[in-house]
Amino acid sequence: MYEVDLQREVHWLESTSMLSSLSELYLVACELDNMRPSLGYVNFTSLTFLSLAWNHFNHEIPNWLFNLSTSHVPLNDLDLSYNQLTGQIPGYLGNLSSLKYLLLYGNRLNGTLPSSLWLLSNLVYLDIGNNSLADTISEVHFNKLSKLKYLDMSSTSIIFEVKSNSVPPFQLEEMWMSSCQMGPNFPTWLETQTSLRYLDISKSGIVDIAPKWFWKWASHIDRRLIDLSDNQISGNLSGVLLNNTYIDLSSNCFMGELPRLSPQVSLLNMANNSFSGPISPFLCQKLNGKSNLEILDMSTNNLSGELSHCWTYWQSLTRLSLGNNNLSEFYYDYYSYFNRYTGAPNYENLMLVIKGKESEYRSILKFVRSIDLSSNDLWGSIPTEISSLSGLESLNLSCNNLMGSIPEKMGRMKALESLDLSRSHLSGEIPQSMKNLSFLSHLNLSYNNFSGRIPSGTQLQSFDAISYIGNAELCGAPLTKNCTEDEDFQGIDVIDENEEGSEIPWFYIGMGLGFIVGFWGVCGALLFKKAWRHAYFQFLYRVEDWVYVAIAIRLNRLQNNLRGNAKD
Repeated sequence: MYEVDLQREVHWLESTSMLSSLSELYLVACELDNMRPSLGYVNFTSLTFLSLAWNHFNHEIPNWLFNLSTSHVPLNDLDLSYNQLTGQIPGYLGNLSSLKYLLLYGNRLNGTLPSSLWLLSNLVYLDIGNNSLADTISEVHFNKLSKLKYLDMSSTSIIFEVKSNSVPPFQLEEMWMSSCQMGPNFPTWLETQTSLRYLDISKSGIVDIAPKWFWKWASHIDRRLIDLSDNQISGNLSGVLLNNTYIDLSSNCFMGELPRLSPQVSLLNMANNSFSGPISPFLCQKLNGKSNLEILDMSTNNLSGELSHCWTYWQSLTRLSLGNNNLSEFYYDYYSYFNRYTGAPNYENLMLVIKGKESEYRSILKFVRSIDLSSNDLWGSIPTEISSLSGLESLNLSCNNLMGSIPEKMGRMKALESLDLSRSHLSGEIPQSMKNLSFLSHLNLSYNNFSGRIPSGTQLQSFDAISYIGNAELCGAPLTKNCTEDEDFQGIDVIDENEEGSEIPWFYIGMGLGFIVGFWGVCGALLFKKAWRHAYFQFLYRVEDWVYVAIAIRLNRLQNNLRGNAKD
């Protein structure tokens, strides 16, 4: 009964428990708010699967859930995730000895984990993440959990103390431990987990060198996700082959030249590390197959050199961030490879500078269309080809050594919402075409050498003056500096026949000329030709008489009809 509104069903529990043959019960996102914690007994004699996820329970987990075993019910699956359950996980949990799947993710549970949890020897799937749980667990706790395949303790305050030389009894397929305390040493026992496909140990307090075996272990073809972000893990990755679909190494202490990639990689985030050396060898590496890389973030490193012509190797790339490096040169064909936009993977985590703020994008990243090359040493002019990126939503080229003017056809980027060209050496007037950027909500042109009037009558006046500060020769609203008469003249829209939409001004001009010619063609003839003038006014008199007679007849007919109806 997925998403069936049962908010007003007070006795839903009693009603469903009367179904003695019921084996599986799904009441997901049904607006339920009470499981009757005080109810002592329910008659689920055949129930094996119970899912009450995505409701509004805001009380403790009721004891009747764990008394089901007294009716000899082999309850295998219990899903209470995404509620607001409070209190501790009850010790009665051990009564459900047949339990295989336990999902308590996304509640407000607190306290320590009950000792009975570690006695559930049939447990395959344990998800207690995103709660206020706090405990210290070691390899001893897992002695009886040999069937465990899925473990999620992320976003809790659990301390995970497993000895480096221990061999856990399980073989995990997914391990989500973000924000758990696993450091300071690197968890070397991971080498024993040969079936692991998803590994997230981000924000886990690791301050250590990644062992050499790890990269060979991680490059196994079945490993789909590796997330080591927000630790202090170090190591030289020069020559290392990365072979996972989603890789996040951001905010660590990795160094050396950039690693090599396999075509399998779809997302790569290496931002905020100490990678150095030229970027060209990375971009120009030949892959054994077509690249699937869609998202690349190498911002805030020490990368140098020029952006090469090798973008043909990366035709799937849709989002790129190289900001805050030491890159030095633009290539004009650089943008032509970024006008191919597709939906991005479900797992995404990227730091982008958009609308003047550094933001972390996760599940909504698939809607972002961004290029960030800020804080580099790029020089030259902004390529005119950039205007062909009609799907781009955010462009950040700030803090570089760019020169020249803004491309005249910048207004073709109709989807642009954020534009930051601040703190460079750009000059010239702001193009009139930028009045076409109707979705623009963030603009920063400050600290350049722009001059002339800010295009008027457009939303460019809706931004604060701080968006234009640091351009001494710029005038007009929203700045307080008024433009002189010469600048007023220069500020008049210049119609560019090559500009998109320029046919609209010509249409109005032609319409005005047509009106003038038509008006004087008729009125001039009447003014200078007496016979035509007499004939014209006689025609108007006849039309007036005809209209008067027609109206009088219709009014008289209407009055007669009204009188007839009144007599009846």
